[in-house]
Amino acid sequence: MQRRDFLKAILASGAAATPTVRALADSAEHHDGQAFSVDALHKRAQRMAQRAHKPHSEELPSVLKDLSPKQFHQITSKKAGNLWSDQDSANVVVSFSHVGMAFDTPVRMNVVNPKTERAHRVDFQPGMFDYQDAGIDPAQLKGKKLGFAGFDYAIKKSQSDQPQLASFLGKTYFRAVDKTHQYGLSARGLAIDVNASEDEEFPEFIEHWFVRPADGSAQLTVYSLMDSPSATGIYRFDIDTAEPGVTMKVQSDIYTRKAVNRLGIAPMSSMYLKGSAQPQARDTIYPRMHDSDRLSMWRGNGEWVCRPLYNPPTIQDNAFQDDSPKGFGLVQHDHDFDSYRNTVAWYNRRPSLWIEPQNDWGKGAVALIEIPTVGETVDNITVFWQPHQTVSAGEHLSYDYKLYWYPLPPVSPSLAEVDQTRTGMGNVPAGVIPGKNPPQDYARRFAIDFKGKPLDQLGDDAEVEANISISRGKLGKVTTRQLGPIGEYRAEFDWQPESASTEPVTMRCYLHSGGQTLTETWLYQWVPPQPGDRHY
Repeated sequence: MQRRDFLKAILASGAAATPTVRALADSAEHHDGQAFSVDALHKRAQRMAQRAHKPHSEELPSVLKDLSPKQFHQITSKKAGNLWSDQDSANVVVSFSHVGMAFDTPVRMNVVNPKTERAHRVDFQPGMFDYQDAGIDPAQLKGKKLGFAGFDYAIKKSQSDQPQLASFLGKTYFRAVDKTHQYGLSARGLAIDVNASEDEEFPEFIEHWFVRPADGSAQLTVYSLMDSPSATGIYRFDIDTAEPGVTMKVQSDIYTRKAVNRLGIAPMSSMYLKGSAQPQARDTIYPRMHDSDRLSMWRGNGEWVCRPLYNPPTIQDNAFQDDSPKGFGLVQHDHDFDSYRNTVAWYNRRPSLWIEPQNDWGKGAVALIEIPTVGETVDNITVFWQPHQTVSAGEHLSYDYKLYWYPLPPVSPSLAEVDQTRTGMGNVPAGVIPGKNPPQDYARRFAIDFKGKPLDQLGDDAEVEANISISRGKLGKVTTRQLGPIGEYRAEFDWQPESASTEPVTMRCYLHSGGQTLTETWLYQWVPPQPGDRHY
């Protein structure tokens, strides 16, 4: 479940090559190559799905297998090894990632000329990389057919400035940035049996085809072949830049080898350690530590749901049923530096990731898995779409969607949104001092702050009420008040136990006035403490 094992090595842009070195990657386009067609790719994936799966990882030379993470990062691509880096008409640059450490699957790379409809192989050559800082003698790699671990996407701002915008590295993992150029959460091509009774399966991209972009275009089209013990697939990625971030149109065609217990479409992974609702989840000097703070869902029926993330004491696995969802994503809602005060991780710069289905996904559920963690280097949050129907062997599944790597999603509700969630001691009336004369009955208080239209347009005499429901336990005092200085409204309530159970409690809340719904729906899950810990 520690998915960052596959994400630790996002390579930096390569150093400039000397003028006498011919562009090694670009030279592939000068060979005759092979005929290329999308139909042929699909037929290949279908044939593969009809045969038994064979592992693609290979034993790496010890000089690469035993690299430290620092050494691996220090292997950088040279300009001469990048696609289209020396061609003035091209606005896109593709650089390749070296194999090493756990990245032991050689991924084949091809360049497609759309005019000739032919694909040309890009072969690994040590001259494509700079090994000096990593302490590797490139002569040790001469003649070895190593392949590549992944690739990076960048656009040219100038010959010397080519900022990296997206990276595909490890299994089917990939990431992109928004306008801050800060990496955060990650996405995957496919998830299989996440948190199921059997071990999770990690499909791999084993080959990519890069279609040469039109002159001056920033859009890169990539076709990717996926393989795993349970399925094969063909993915088309149309990667582009758009203010304020990176967009990716994805067409996925999945061919199953065998039945899959739990299929995860458009999966994404993030980290949530502590936030406004759990400031004590880890004792650090930083007030909040997370790549994302909420799961946002725009349901098929039009309802907007905000589910704040939770660092639970035990693994929590939830599925939010839906039919033809309009969108969902993991959101970093708060980008105020003062909320994090961290100049190392810069959590205030982390992008959000929003998924917008492009065809009818039918019935299913948005799955959310939250794993307890005490470290910020482990992705403990996983979200994906889980189809309702059983996935059998021999099926062809098609899911099209668009990814937005933006500071905030490109769409938002026409209602007030959840700003922050807070929790603290409940059932504490005036005059009660915890520790001296504590309350007789344990309770936990929850406060949800909502902001935006139409709340900020209400008069001071508006009667705003909270609609609150809980899955079990007793609902205590409920209040709704205006937070005048910041123009928000707060819903506040106490939860009281009715048993010794520590099963998770699901809570829902929204604000309304005169029959009019004013806010999106706040949906939360909380795990009560053990009975012996229910004190102040």
